[in-house]
Amino acid sequence: MAGNLAHISSDEPWRAFEGRVVGGKFTLQRWLGSSGHSAVFLTEKDGRQAAIKLVPSDPFQAQRQLDLWRTATQLRHRHLLRILDMGRTQLSGSLFLFLVMEYAEEDISQILPERALTSAEVEELLPELLDALSYLHQQGFAHGHVKPSNVHAIGNEPKLSPDQLTLLAEPSAIRKRRDVYDAPEAQAGILSPASDLWSLGATLSAALTQRAPAYEANAERDLRPADEIPEPFRSIIRDCLRHNPKQRCSIKDIEAKLQPPARSVAAMESPVTGRPGRSRMLTSAVALALVLSAVGLAYSCGRHRDASPVATQETATAAPAAPAATNRTTQPETSRTETGKSNSADAAAATPPSASSKPVPSAPATAAPKASSTQGDIAQKVMPTVSAGARSTITGTVRINVRVDVDLSGKVTHAKLASPERSKYFAGLALKASQQWEFSPPTVDGQATSSTWMLRYSFTRKSTQVVPEQIQR
Repeated sequence: MAGNLAHISSDEPWRAFEGRVVGGKFTLQRWLGSSGHSAVFLTEKDGRQAAIKLVPSDPFQAQRQLDLWRTATQLRHRHLLRILDMGRTQLSGSLFLFLVMEYAEEDISQILPERALTSAEVEELLPELLDALSYLHQQGFAHGHVKPSNVHAIGNEPKLSPDQLTLLAEPSAIRKRRDVYDAPEAQAGILSPASDLWSLGATLSAALTQRAPAYEANAERDLRPADEIPEPFRSIIRDCLRHNPKQRCSIKDIEAKLQPPARSVAAMESPVTGRPGRSRMLTSAVALALVLSAVGLAYSCGRHRDASPVATQETATAAPAAPAATNRTTQPETSRTETGKSNSADAAAATPPSASSKPVPSAPATAAPKASSTQGDIAQKVMPTVSAGARSTITGTVRINVRVDVDLSGKVTHAKLASPERSKYFAGLALKASQQWEFSPPTVDGQATSSTWMLRYSFTRKSTQVVPEQIQR
């Protein structure tokens, strides 16, 4: 029967082991999954949930595998599942090796049938996987088989499964290439850090497209990443899936690609606000001249300078204020207005009053006629319907912004994404829901007018939130 279990195409023989006890202390509570040559069950270790993996025992390699697992128990890294126990067992007349590890709620292979990972999720996940692989390589191990089903999650922490680790110093003559996640050289029993980079590239491709690269058992050419994969992930995957291990990128190469592009000094200069007609950037020479000019003016005027010309200049060159009717608050313009008032008050306080001066009565202000207007409002809010399976795949928060144009009757005439499409699935849900919203249109002089709104959706595992904002009338 051991020979029959060495490669099982059906899950039923594995499921038949549910309820059995392994090693005299680990009950196979529930079958979690299998890959043909092995199976994983839920069990308990010291009163806590754990995962136990069963592998048919090879009489020539069993002791070597156990020694390798025992060595791996010394590994400690936040992005590696911990090995808790191991041993041999016999079930239904067949010999097995078993490995007990931390229990993880899910792995990437369970997410991909529902949706691809977003670019933001991969950007958050990839550095942590690189950190774990770098640690393994420094300890003298190759991971051996990075793939979606071996990238687990405990809470929001990604964890690589350690059950297929291989010592870099000991090539395995019995190791064969099983699928596209194994590097081509694995067919000859050769594994190296470059082999893990191949596996990582294939895993990233699957995570971003919901499909692995096409498997080519004996092809001796580079694999080409899908066109829809965004940068920098496309070039990372391309450089991982080089047939020649020496041509593949390294972990440091990938980390460099993930760094944001350096910004030039000119790009980091703050724009000059409130002065239309001037250049948006000030060179250092012009800025220095202005400072020197101001210092000279202050010195010549002394304490009895009149601040009113300065205040007049600021008022004349200030940008026109936004219409008060909009319901969007623009913080920078508020700050400039308050600063202008403060500067005027300070300048006036610094100027001593003349002894002969008399108060001059001010002319009564005549209020300018104001157009009567009202803000728009929400008449009907429609929330996206997210399946429980899709919601369980969310890591962190998926944010989708949708811009909608609203006609005079309050109906949505057009909806489009206003943020990068980080998830086709959730973007589609947000667009569909947004098209069904209805609004009370804003009015000017009693007349309804069209408007534009931004609907900001936030999807998490627990809920969906939306913040509507009128951005134009």
